[in-house]
Amino acid sequence: MSSQPLRILVIGGSAAGPKAAAKARRMDEHAEIMLVQREKELSMASCGFPYYVGGTFDDRNLLICTPAGVVRDSAFYGKAKAIEARVETEALAIDREAKTVTIKHLPSDERQTLHYDRLVIATGATPMCPNAPGSELDGVQTLHSMADADALRAMRDARQVRKAVVVGGGLIGFEVCEALRLAGIDTTVIEKTGQILPFLDPDLAKLVENHVRANGPDIIVGNGVAEFLGEEGRLVGVKLENGTELPCQSAVIAVGVRPNIGLARRAGLEIGSEGGIRVNEYMQTSDPDIYAVGDCVECTSLITGKSLRAPYGDIANLQGRVAGQNLIDPGSARFPGITQTGICKIFDYSVGFTGLSVHKAREQGLDDIESATISGLDIPVFMQGKLLISKLVAERATGRIIGYHCIGPGDVSKRVATVAMAIRGGLTVEDMTNADLPYAPPYSLALDHTIVAAHVLDNKLKGRMCGLSASEVKQRADTGADCFVLDTRSPQEFEDMRLGIGERLIPLGTLRARLDELPEDKDTEIILYCKISLRGYEAAAILQANGWRNVRVMEGGIMAWPYAREK
Repeated sequence: MSSQPLRILVIGGSAAGPKAAAKARRMDEHAEIMLVQREKELSMASCGFPYYVGGTFDDRNLLICTPAGVVRDSAFYGKAKAIEARVETEALAIDREAKTVTIKHLPSDERQTLHYDRLVIATGATPMCPNAPGSELDGVQTLHSMADADALRAMRDARQVRKAVVVGGGLIGFEVCEALRLAGIDTTVIEKTGQILPFLDPDLAKLVENHVRANGPDIIVGNGVAEFLGEEGRLVGVKLENGTELPCQSAVIAVGVRPNIGLARRAGLEIGSEGGIRVNEYMQTSDPDIYAVGDCVECTSLITGKSLRAPYGDIANLQGRVAGQNLIDPGSARFPGITQTGICKIFDYSVGFTGLSVHKAREQGLDDIESATISGLDIPVFMQGKLLISKLVAERATGRIIGYHCIGPGDVSKRVATVAMAIRGGLTVEDMTNADLPYAPPYSLALDHTIVAAHVLDNKLKGRMCGLSASEVKQRADTGADCFVLDTRSPQEFEDMRLGIGERLIPLGTLRARLDELPEDKDTEIILYCKISLRGYEAAAILQANGWRNVRVMEGGIMAWPYAREK
């Protein structure tokens, strides 16, 4: 006699849930698999919402279709995957002892009890909203669901909104900002913390802020929303914490998400320290027959070993695949953790990151760290190379790479992906200095940007170079610190653009003949730079060889200077 087919129930149909269901089907043709989804749509490409809103493409079905162009609706799941998918259906309660889930069909309010052998919770996350009066006004919304995307796209197409605010200066906030600006809407981004993109190195974040402003939108940092202002139920403006009022007809909230853990909590499943469902490396919850995946769970940092939340679509799909395999063959697949890698497009810039920033590393108790900032092209100048500015972070004692940030109009994605895998593999800075990466002029410099970053950081770790960030140099200039600032570029470059902080010009080629123009006191702090600070580094070596003991290089040079320059 044949055994009964395995009964699998998946709660949540956005990304992780459908992936788990599909993987389970591939592993077992005979399992009974059901997927329940509260929304109308299934398997939405939510990261594409800003581009639909902005008009990059017009067919909304592209957000819910396969690479072959087939819409992933209930009929598709039923016919192509033999998965029963019920939309507009909410899971109300889990009875772990009886192994049942009570569901409700939202349009009819009809309730039903479903039995399972193994269960997947993929309930995702809910957008957070500032605790400010007026958030219920017409015109205040998030960009989290297909309905949200439809509403914002309709607003764009109607062209009735002249001014909009985006509340939140993170990844999604700036993707929405670009979409609204490209639609011709006067847009302001409001960020409560002291800088945009809080995960990013502050100097790099300031460069991105400059780029956004150059493309039209305004940015307000260090100020949150105190109240949404309305007339007759409709948004007409926002009032900030400092009392400033900004007129607007639309406010898009992008301040982050909160894990949907209510169902899991009511079922008595363990919740982690970061507010997500606690799972092991097999994506099992505290109940071995219940798995959880996606934005509702906590992950493990591969750098620190600590718990964290990572509400990203790629992570959700990876976790869904692991859970789906383990539903059929328990313990056969693992999800060990993440490095926290991300990227977004902001007008002509890409902003990418992986691992920990200097600030986050110190927050996590990793105090003995070193970093290096560099500027350069992604490919040779004769191939129309574009600028990249990046910061590499490593442990001093071991040289282990723990973080990397990269911004600019060049190919950021390739560089972030390279360092993400270096972190995953536990590579050191010295490992990266001789990395065998692909080279040809259409794709890279002979020494790729990531390798140059490793070279600079290696020089710092081994005491061959002392560096200063742009903000540290600016602070010295603003406070009148006793230092000698030396620009090593050519006279023409100096005439075209300068920092305006009292710097002296001595081109690198003339430095050896003009050492008598430098401070006689060999302990005077001398700060050198050029366009990207390669000439600054070479000049520093000359000065050190001639007895100056306090020589520093401004990392990244003028291209990494995020403050006003003289022209």
